[in-house]
Amino acid sequence: MSPEVLTVIHYFPIGTTIISATFATILFRKYFKRRSPHLFWWAFGVACYGSGTVVESLITLTGNTVLLNKLWYVTGALLGGYPLAQGSVYLSHSKKFADRATMITLPFVIIASILVFLSPVRLELLEPTRPTGAILGWTWIRMMTPFINIYASIFLIGGAALSAWKYFRKEHDGYRAAGNAFIALGALMPGIGGSMAKAGYVEVLYVLEFVGLIFIWIGDRVCSTSSSLRGRAKAGT
Repeated sequence: MSPEVLTVIHYFPIGTTIISATFATILFRKYFKRRSPHLFWWAFGVACYGSGTVVESLITLTGNTVLLNKLWYVTGALLGGYPLAQGSVYLSHSKKFADRATMITLPFVIIASILVFLSPVRLELLEPTRPTGAILGWTWIRMMTPFINIYASIFLIGGAALSAWKYFRKEHDGYRAAGNAFIALGALMPGIGGSMAKAGYVEVLYVLEFVGLIFIWIGDRVCSTSSSLRGRAKAGT
């Protein structure tokens, strides 16, 4: 990879941060109007998504440090998809089920985050411009993240994909089917990028975070279009 291309890719998180801040602001405004739990978790999730890319941007602009690297691990590996998944749980399941799921999973995420900050580090593995989870001295902490990621995949990616299929086959709502398909695809991309980052290709993560968030936003807008059309149809009857 040429230096020019590498430099461009390293600046992708700045663009992702700007998009995240805008999208999160819109979602928080919706939440304060409707007070729906799924909107809070989605807004919080996009804010966490943006927090991770803020850290990536700081690492690119100012250089990597132990603190920034650990912040990146928490905001990216642990909080990258979990809050968005919780939003999907509240949207697609009963509040009772969603509350129980939160009580079980949230303490696990909090404990894992605390352990990341408490972990000793292997300074020889700290890279100057690229974050990595390899610096964590307590290597077993990295074995906790798959449980969080699997949970997020089931309820965020799987839930959106299932909803897309349901709206396409049963309700014949093309807007919601397409919107949920975009959300599922967008949520899948950072997961693929995270796997590539673990293999040492963090630049792939930067690109897929950017594209994935755009897809999630498009999906949200398309689903909102469906809701608007339904509201107009009911008003006209």
